[in-house]
Amino acid sequence: MSGAECMKNPPTLNSASGIGNLQEIGGLNSYVSGSIHSQLAILLISDVFGYEAPLLRKLADKVAASGYLVVVPDFFYGEPLDREKHDLQTWFKDHGIDKGCEDAKAVVESLKSKGVSAIGAAGFCWGGMTVSQLAKYESTIDAAVILHPGPITVDDINEVKVPTAILAAEHDHIFPPDQAKLLGNALSAKSEIESFVKIFPGVEHGWTVRYNVEDESAVKAAEEAHSDMLNWFTKFIK
Repeated sequence: MSGAECMKNPPTLNSASGIGNLQEIGGLNSYVSGSIHSQLAILLISDVFGYEAPLLRKLADKVAASGYLVVVPDFFYGEPLDREKHDLQTWFKDHGIDKGCEDAKAVVESLKSKGVSAIGAAGFCWGGMTVSQLAKYESTIDAAVILHPGPITVDDINEVKVPTAILAAEHDHIFPPDQAKLLGNALSAKSEIESFVKIFPGVEHGWTVRYNVEDESAVKAAEEAHSDMLNWFTKFIK
C-alpha cells in the first residue's frame, strides 16, 4: 500500500488542533472530542499521517457535535509516516494492520469499561484496512465505515459481521472502483448484515481527510462523505 496516492497531499500536523483534548485510552494517546458521559462512541482510525491531522480532528469534532464521544487514537505511537525520515516499506512493516486491529480492540474495551454501550468505527486509507479487520469481531464494534482504504479482499469482506459501509473514490489506483463494486457484491450476499457502497465521482484517494479547504468542490465532496458516514452511524449506533 505504498503507492503515490497514499502519500499525496500530506497534512501539516498540529498537536494543538481541534476543540477536544488528549487522553490515554486503551494504552494509546488519543484525541477525544464530545461528552465523556455519552454511551455512544465513534472510533476514527487515521490514514498513515496519524491523529494530529487537523482535518481529521475537525471531522471528529463534527461527529461529536451529533452527540457521540469520538476517539482518534495514535496508532503509530508518535511516529506517523514522514517520507523524509522513513523508508516506506520498513514503516509499513513496523505499523501493520494486525497490530492496529489489536490496538483498536484495546481502545474499544477501555471505552466499554467506562460505560459506552455502542461503538462505531470509521477508517481512512490505512485505517480503512484496520476497520475491515475490526469488523470481523461482532462483539467489538456495532457498525463500520471504510473510506478510500488500502487493498481489501473479498475474503476480508466475507468475514465482516457488522453493518458496513464503503465510501470509495472514482480515481483511486490503490482501491479502484471495480474493487469497491466487487466488495459491494460480496456484502450484498451477506443477508445477515446491512451494507452500503458508494463511489464518489471526480475525487481521488484520500479525498475525505486530505482535501484542499479552498477548493469548493473538494470541500463539498468531503462533506458529502462525512454526511454519509454520520448517517450510517446514526442508523446503527444508538
